[in-house]
Amino acid sequence: MSEQASAKIMPFKADDENAEETLNAAERLLLAETARMVEALVFASADPVTERALAERLPEGADVGAALKHLQEIYAKRGVHLVRVGDAWAFRTASDLAFLMSRDTVQQRKLSRAALEVLSIIAYHQPVTRAEIEDIRGVETSKGTLDTLLESEWVRMRGRRKTPGRPVTYGTTDAFLDHFQLESIRDLPGIEELKGAGLLSSRMPSNFSIPLPPMDPDELTDDEDPLTDIDLEELGLLTPKDRDA
Repeated sequence: MSEQASAKIMPFKADDENAEETLNAAERLLLAETARMVEALVFASADPVTERALAERLPEGADVGAALKHLQEIYAKRGVHLVRVGDAWAFRTASDLAFLMSRDTVQQRKLSRAALEVLSIIAYHQPVTRAEIEDIRGVETSKGTLDTLLESEWVRMRGRRKTPGRPVTYGTTDAFLDHFQLESIRDLPGIEELKGAGLLSSRMPSNFSIPLPPMDPDELTDDEDPLTDIDLEELGLLTPKDRDA
């Protein structure tokens, strides 16, 4: 084969290679600058920030997803990590350094065993009503227990079940995910993890199963109605004055 023929099958010319290197360098610079802006916005926010909220503050066309992934890699070995909280993002202390923070924090009131049981049922079975919680536990659930969980902001009223009496349905919040360091409700431990932690007996029946939480815990199910202002007023969450404002 002649030298001229060989030249024709070269994939790139020198100018093409230089142009590609220049383009890659420009893309890296753009990614780094976008990541800096995302870092500033997340750091300055007291609450986790959604990708949509970030995109609204950034220049048009900015690749928010790539910037977040880039920041996660940068912070992976640092004292703080960029973590996903539901559909939002926040900086959090690395889990192996959490003990440093606990020295000066105020000890929070511990939840009672009953409250922990109810919280677990809500997390795995949501959306769930008070009557359904009682059926699962086999005992009556006091209003005080639910009030405690609502005050902790780990549990919220989702809607009303489309059944006689229209009972309120309960579900978890992003604050619940944040506290227990879960990206989504589907990251809750499964049967094997619970057995390994000693929270479930290894002698559980073979047909025992743990319900899988919904993909989107914020979306109402077919048998739920949204809470209206009248519902909120009835539940003591909204005064007539607030409703008419």
